[in-house]
Amino acid sequence: MEELVWDTKMLISGVILIITFIAIFTEGVHGVHRVKVAMAGAATMIVAGQVAGFYSPDLAIEAIDWNVVLLLGGMMTIVAIMIPTGGFQQLAYGIADFSKGRLFLLLVLMGTLVTVLSLLLDNVTTVVIFGPLIILICQSLKVSPIPFLLAAALLSDTGGVATLVGDPPNLMIGSAAGIDFNTFVYHMGLMVLVAWIVILLFLRVLFAKELSVIPAALSLENRLQIADRRTWNAALLVLGVMVIGFIIHSRIGWEPWLVTAMGLTLLIFIGRNIDLEESVAHIELALLMFFISLFIIVGGVENSQFLEYLGQFIVPFVQDDLMSSTIILMWASAILSAAIDNIPFTAAMIPIILGMETQGINVTPLWWGLAAGVGMGGNGTHLGSTANVFIVTISEKLAKDSGDPSLAITPGLWFRKGTPVMLMTLVTCTIIMLLFFDFFAGN
Repeated sequence: MEELVWDTKMLISGVILIITFIAIFTEGVHGVHRVKVAMAGAATMIVAGQVAGFYSPDLAIEAIDWNVVLLLGGMMTIVAIMIPTGGFQQLAYGIADFSKGRLFLLLVLMGTLVTVLSLLLDNVTTVVIFGPLIILICQSLKVSPIPFLLAAALLSDTGGVATLVGDPPNLMIGSAAGIDFNTFVYHMGLMVLVAWIVILLFLRVLFAKELSVIPAALSLENRLQIADRRTWNAALLVLGVMVIGFIIHSRIGWEPWLVTAMGLTLLIFIGRNIDLEESVAHIELALLMFFISLFIIVGGVENSQFLEYLGQFIVPFVQDDLMSSTIILMWASAILSAAIDNIPFTAAMIPIILGMETQGINVTPLWWGLAAGVGMGGNGTHLGSTANVFIVTISEKLAKDSGDPSLAITPGLWFRKGTPVMLMTLVTCTIIMLLFFDFFAGN
């Protein structure tokens, strides 16, 4: 293959990419929301690319992965329909009743529920549902909510790694690499299961004091009955049908977004008096615009051949030692995802790996290393994933409202409790990857 030579179009796209990503990662410093930054970067890339002759509005539209955008939008709408029914509240309080005051059992059961839901719903949605419920239950039991909130964030991040639809980076990887739902679960399921067990055992040690407290009797206050049982049951039925759809989607030629769209369509007809306009209003348009903007930015960089230019320096190392390259990618992805959001990093890595594939390299294990790294790495800091940020935010609000600063999950607390968990899960994933490398390297 002819070696690429550095040129002006690569410089232009590279500068726009770097400036945009730095601005995204430092939004806490300059105060401009990352969505605004990404949109500005996308607009700049289109205009500059058109002037320089390597990009255009049509190419920008082609660069957007609509499978990811439409699937996320559909799942957000389904969850928006489910939340007002009261079903999630009943699930949470039922688990609290079953634990009978045994706090570690409550943590395990609540963590299991969060993990299972994160297999289908993205981890942000899961913690948005259960974060406030955990606080209500812990206030009723008169115990610290910190172990349970931290467990919800850590386990939702981890559970989401197991499936194609559980975490936005997985959607991006699966869509780019042509990995279907079954293949994703088949490869990542065992790794996530072992990591999940490790996290629970580690939390038992890290929060031994907090979990040894004898709680108060669970109050009936704040409990709500299921307000709309028909819609709740209909939604559970639809989710079950969607799981089957995800499993067979490659056989029937449907993309995951279409399975979600069909599920949503079925739900609005069999649910009771569903106000679709109200449900659609709860879609996180800012998050979807963030995805669209990132796809446009990376599409411009790809069309300028800048990523391909970078890839030619990485290729020789990957060819020499694929196993080491996979492990290094996993750890680098995890460390960077702990420091910054994993979505932009995933968006930048995908075209580089695809470029290696065009040169005849077996990139299959690199996809799994990337998925494990960006997923597990999100547990490393309070900024590592959007789910973490939400959990920290509601804990800070609780501390402020109650006048008790000890109820806030601070960056220092996360470093002492969350970062060791990330390192343990990464060691676990590394061991599994080394032991079963031929399995992960198989096409």
